[in-house]
Amino acid sequence: MMMRAAVAVGSNLESEFGDREANLRVAVERVGELGRVVSVSSFYDTAPVGSVEQPRFLNGALLLETELEPLELMRGLLGVERAMGRVRSGVAAKGPRVIDLDLLLFGDVVVVSEELMLPHPAMHERRFVLEPLAEIAGEMRHPVLGWTVAEMLERQGVGNRE
Repeated sequence: MMMRAAVAVGSNLESEFGDREANLRVAVERVGELGRVVSVSSFYDTAPVGSVEQPRFLNGALLLETELEPLELMRGLLGVERAMGRVRSGVAAKGPRVIDLDLLLFGDVVVVSEELMLPHPAMHERRFVLEPLAEIAGEMRHPVLGWTVAEMLERQGVGNRE
């Protein structure tokens, strides 16, 4: 059965593919191999989150129609990251990265496991995730909180721009 997944995309390093925007465009193309990309947001320049000193991010979101199960899709997203040069071990958490792909929502599915948490546990707290996602899927609903993406963004308030 075809399901609709929301995926956040981000980059703050140059790579063999080019600048941050080029990284995002390559990632979107490769994620399309896991299903069919039906919508891609604008890309937003945002400040990094956390204590690691690093360059600014370019963030966006996409909607993917897929027949994969949630864990298969997450593993596919991690494979795209690896193929694009993302290293997760031995580096600072939330540090600089060529590409970051986060599975945010998968229909109304809820998964709690060591390997996958759905919906993404911090998505409702991150304007840099909600703003691009609201642009393409403001009506998608968080299956635990019950709020739409647009409502979660509204709760972020105007003072929390990044």
